[in-house]
Amino acid sequence: MLAPAERTRYEAYRQPADRLRFLTGRVLARTVAGRYLGVPPTSVELDATCPDCGKQHGKPRIPGNDLELSISHAGQRVGLAVAVGTSIGLDVESTSRSSGDDLLNYALSDAELDAVAGRPAAERARLFFTYWARKEALMKATGLGLKVPLRSITLAPPEAPPALLASAHDALDPATPAIVDPAPGQGYAAAVAAPPANGRTVNQRWWRAADFGELKPSR
Repeated sequence: MLAPAERTRYEAYRQPADRLRFLTGRVLARTVAGRYLGVPPTSVELDATCPDCGKQHGKPRIPGNDLELSISHAGQRVGLAVAVGTSIGLDVESTSRSSGDDLLNYALSDAELDAVAGRPAAERARLFFTYWARKEALMKATGLGLKVPLRSITLAPPEAPPALLASAHDALDPATPAIVDPAPGQGYAAAVAAPPANGRTVNQRWWRAADFGELKPSR
């Protein structure tokens, strides 16, 4: 079910687990998009052209359609966010990863560093990756990627409802984005970001890899 450019990316991964996560994300995207569009998954074209360099590692989109997609994966989780007529961003993180001081200082604002200071190591990692997932989801929803220093963004404390409190970038107005935390299961953090709209809700659905049959990279 992979296009030639996707097969190249698939084969570039050295670890089987990384290959499987990439493949699962593409199969999931085509399967769900096909259901929205009423077409077979194999007929769904995904264009992942990066707007900056032109290579096929950007956010996937369906040419000529207003269905917006965002794929993210970590550990045993592969996530897909779908929206119609509006941008959307999803990020999934494993909270078991290392989160040393260098990483905290890279990603968190002073106010956020204060919020995690003095916490036990496991709790600090969980809070950090909650911040990280929310920020990454924002970057994906706005198309800014890592053009904006993560330290220049301040979010509400992880225990509070997710919200953007302050940003040094004009494209990130605190009144604009809506952030929602899905429930990815123990050991993971996840966030979905999109422009707000009256009555918009986030619906979550789980699949197992077995639901898609045997996953193979061939069409």
